Amino acid sequence: MEIILYLIDFFIHLDKHLPVLIASFGIWTYVIVFLVIFCETGLVVTPVLPGDSLLFALGTLAALGALQIEVLLILLVIAAIAGDSVNYSIGHFLGPKVFHYEESRFFQKKYLIKTHKFYEKHGGKTIVIARFMPFIRTFAPFVAGIGTMHYPLFLFYNVAGGIAWVSIFLLGGYFFGNIPAIKSNFTIVIVAIIIISVMPGFIAYVRQSLKNKTARAAEQTQVNE
Repeated sequence: MEIILYLIDFFIHLDKHLPVLIASFGIWTYVIVFLVIFCETGLVVTPVLPGDSLLFALGTLAALGALQIEVLLILLVIAAIAGDSVNYSIGHFLGPKVFHYEESRFFQKKYLIKTHKFYEKHGGKTIVIARFMPFIRTFAPFVAGIGTMHYPLFLFYNVAGGIAWVSIFLLGGYFFGNIPAIKSNFTIVIVAIIIISVMPGFIAYVRQSLKNKTARAAEQTQVNE
């Protein structure tokens, strides 16, 4: 529980934690933030690590000269791409083993086939869009691996999405993070970034729920008739 509370505090008060981190670890800060972004995108069990908000805060500090923006761009793009690639590999390795049995209750082989077909058709945009959606970006490459999306295709969109994601949030913080109105309300800005990042996934969930509800209602009407 304490770890969860600490992570929440770290999310919301990045403006306080990152300067302390830089002062304490100096150049090793680059290694630490590299590992955070790599784990956030590369390990299915760590979707709660900061992503969007961390990139924005790092860009803000880079504008103040505390960090080198060029180094951050290169390192964190590599971390994001490598993380998704590792996540894909884990899913690709586990998928055939988990979905091996035809009659399994939860991991039927037909689900694997459906996932494969989905990622062959929609995988590219899914990988790119998922980059901007916390939690979902952690699971999307894993599921792509389970669905055996062709790796060259996955890698192309992985690179495109990784560059876009890191550049937008990092440079957003670099160019806009130190504007007085944003700087004086940095905590609010970070919370807003988190909320905006989560909204697409929430909206998609609500739409799918309504769609499923409508479909069930239509089926029930047909049965009653």
